[in-house]
Amino acid sequence: MSWLAEIWLATSLVALAAGAAGYFVVVRRAGFAAHSLPMAAFPGAAAASLFGFPLWLGLGGFALGGAGLLALMQRRARRDSATALLLSGLLALGALFLSLSGHYAGSVYGLLFGQVFALGPADLPVLGAIGLCVPVALWGAMRPLSLSALSPELTRVQGGNPALLEFLFLALLALAAGFAVPVTGALLVFSLMLGPGAAASRLCARPGGAFLLSMGLALGLSSVSLALAYVSDWPIGFFTGVGAALVYLAARMTRA
Repeated sequence: MSWLAEIWLATSLVALAAGAAGYFVVVRRAGFAAHSLPMAAFPGAAAASLFGFPLWLGLGGFALGGAGLLALMQRRARRDSATALLLSGLLALGALFLSLSGHYAGSVYGLLFGQVFALGPADLPVLGAIGLCVPVALWGAMRPLSLSALSPELTRVQGGNPALLEFLFLALLALAAGFAVPVTGALLVFSLMLGPGAAASRLCARPGGAFLLSMGLALGLSSVSLALAYVSDWPIGFFTGVGAALVYLAARMTRA
């Protein structure tokens, strides 16, 4: 497999997970969390650079830790306040780790805006696991996750646990967002989720269809963004962010 094909495969796996999570970000109105959880992965990557452990371990560990903290804080404070506090604290922690590592400027750029062309064949097994497991888990939990978003009380009546479902969603969202950081960067991961997810929700009324459409739109967006980044030598995050906005705008115009 050529180097560019490996990069495309890595980007596609990230996009599948992001698109799957993005549908539920829209359904559960969790846009702020989708923006914050990549920031939870940011200090994990910085810690990996500082202490020398694997990048994916840092991204996954800190992203899941951020999901747990966010779920706990949302039970004790207002959702927006809890998310804002988590976001500012994790950004500060990441800045500290990068400063101590001695690779501040280059590392900040890569983690915040992505360095997709730095990925290699060794990254594919990890991204493959995330790209397959996150969509499958969300598909399997589609009914209870959708119901708890619409009516937590009805979920309790039927024997469900809204708090547990919220943590499950945040954990899967954290994995999808955290492992996308090397591709689009922590600041722009949410665009790969929110644009396709919002567009799919407008274009398709059936939950299953909208879920699959969101994944398809994210896959197409990531492929086009990668091609444009390769040709122009511009950051892939730029094309992803602009493309996500255009995808949603096109969906609004189609359904207007």
